[in-house]
Amino acid sequence: MDLRVIENLETELSIEIQDEDHTFMNVLKDALLEVDGVAAATYDMNPEQSGGQTDPIVTIKTDGSIDPLDALEAAADGVKSKTDAFRDAFQSAA
Repeated sequence: MDLRVIENLETELSIEIQDEDHTFMNVLKDALLEVDGVAAATYDMNPEQSGGQTDPIVTIKTDGSIDPLDALEAAADGVKSKTDAFRDAFQSAA
């Protein structure tokens, strides 16, 4: 997975995530919104209004109590924990 930082401010981060679609982006956005201190998390992948941009850009805004990069890391850890729990439950059920 390739990431490109578009903007990195004290309370806002925008990154482009190459070759991902709505499925992953919705999971990431929801995980970000569960992190304490995240005020908003959105993504855009509209090439017509983005000057031809086709890879999604996620934007994270915090209330200042957490660095946006730390919020992204916490969200990624949350996604991993949930997928690990799902895998374990699935394997137990089989």
